Amino acid sequence: MVFYEYLKNVLMNKNQLNKLRKVKKEHCITVILNTHRTHPESLQDAIVLKNLVTEASGRLMELEDKKTARMLTEKLEHLAGTVDHNYNMESLILFVNEDIAEIVKLPVEVTNRVIIDDTFAVRDLIRAVNMNTHYFILVLSKDGARLIEAMNDKEIREWGDPFPVENEAYSKMLSPEVKAADREKDLIAEFFNFVDKRVNEVIKDRNIPVLICSDEENYYKYLKVADRKDTIIPDFLARSRQQDKAQAVVSDAWQLMKDYTAQKNETRKSELLQAVNDNKFLSDTSEIRNAISMGRVQTLFIENGLYQPAAIEDNAVVYKEETGNGPGVVDDIYDDLIQMNLEFGGDVVFLPPGELRKFNGFGAVTRY
Repeated sequence: MVFYEYLKNVLMNKNQLNKLRKVKKEHCITVILNTHRTHPESLQDAIVLKNLVTEASGRLMELEDKKTARMLTEKLEHLAGTVDHNYNMESLILFVNEDIAEIVKLPVEVTNRVIIDDTFAVRDLIRAVNMNTHYFILVLSKDGARLIEAMNDKEIREWGDPFPVENEAYSKMLSPEVKAADREKDLIAEFFNFVDKRVNEVIKDRNIPVLICSDEENYYKYLKVADRKDTIIPDFLARSRQQDKAQAVVSDAWQLMKDYTAQKNETRKSELLQAVNDNKFLSDTSEIRNAISMGRVQTLFIENGLYQPAAIEDNAVVYKEETGNGPGVVDDIYDDLIQMNLEFGGDVVFLPPGELRKFNGFGAVTRY
């Protein structure tokens, strides 16, 4: 499948993420690596991927019988061979078991690693959805509108059908009668209302923020007709940039979105601090696991880049020093707990390193 289609599934509909995180079966192989968008840097991506596939093959030979290991290795090698490194993003993830062979490319940096478990390691997909800022930029003027999808400072794509949209009625204002001020206002309001409905068709029922790129007058005119004001960022990127390249617009927009993201993170951190005061906070991993299994955990807070091999022994989480080839050892206990909590209707918040230092990088807010 073309990588934009994967991205649409993961970042927009989340169908791919939900599908992969629900898989529970032996021999789930996840290969994760950083990649590059540009040449010649992207030339090394194929080499890194080959080395990780070799690592996966070696671990399979240790863990499984030769027939199973060979079958899974061949399937993994075939999938790796289908990757077109000319169209890489910031990261690449391969998912393989007996039934599944899928690729996801993401605009986020990851940690190169191989995970073999009875579930897929979807943490980096969850991180792409939850930690990084996924947003739309509506480039708006009285004459037309464009819609650009972005994550952080990277363009994902500029939307086609139903965009771009042209205000044909406004451009045909030729007669003095049509140019009357009231009629002009009506035509602009009608056009902005039309654009707003097209934007909502793309966003559907997802709470993805929209940043307006326009002048102040048009920003407030659009707000008057917008059906979902809650999704519109309370600031705007000045000037209409109908002729600018999408990535140039995104680069400027990210300066505003960084502030928006920081404010959002501060709001979520305040929930954590309030939970500590209300005695609704847990930091012991075993206690968190037991609370999740009872449906008590609302939100997990975890520092970005935190991974921990572990095993469950006597219903307690026991940390291990290395990713495991041993029985019962999972490569990342936090990944498992995140997936468990999502299945119980909870959520996860990723914070920069050091933000949860006093809690060893991991904690949970309980419902009661």
